[in-house]
Amino acid sequence: MARYRGPVCRLCRREGQKLYLKGEKCFSQKCPVDIRPYAPGQHGQNRKKLSEYGLQLREKQKAKRIYGVLETQFANYFKKADRIPGITGENLLRLLEMRLDNVVYRLGYGRSRTEARQVVRHNHILVNGKKVNIPSYEVKVGDVIEIKEDSRNLERFKEIVETTSSRIVPEWLEADKDNLSGKVISLPNRDQIDTDVQETLIVELYSK
Repeated sequence: MARYRGPVCRLCRREGQKLYLKGEKCFSQKCPVDIRPYAPGQHGQNRKKLSEYGLQLREKQKAKRIYGVLETQFANYFKKADRIPGITGENLLRLLEMRLDNVVYRLGYGRSRTEARQVVRHNHILVNGKKVNIPSYEVKVGDVIEIKEDSRNLERFKEIVETTSSRIVPEWLEADKDNLSGKVISLPNRDQIDTDVQETLIVELYSK
């Protein structure tokens, strides 16, 4: 499946804020957003004021990059969110949050969403006791997500859990760090999603 393979810190600089795509590096003094707080490229320091459309487009790009979703897939998420009863923008964020790679990240079994996606792709994850290696797999309320038993003693996961020990697990998830597992206990409400995205701008963009 196609995915972005370029330097991810460049994406954060383009959006003008940290998207936390590099795990612990984003919290260190080596974060490029802190070192060079302007857009990449030759004219990055000469940013012009964005139009209404430009603001909407940047918000969509930001959401795509945070969740690691490409254009067509993101558009499909929006179409699905628009068909679900309720507020379309909140439905969109909820669908993105319920991706398996995001849930693994939220539980603290990946230092970044990119690493969580890799953990899923490398067959380390079980959902309700069955192996699932599709990052976009949509989890449901009541699903149990766990690191498979053969992988639990790997040094990698010991390091990940140690690094993410201070991360707050959202209220809609329940984590068991001792057994490297977790459970989806409810659908996330908008106030339980801390992603810095103005979803109303995305809805306005797709409604044109």
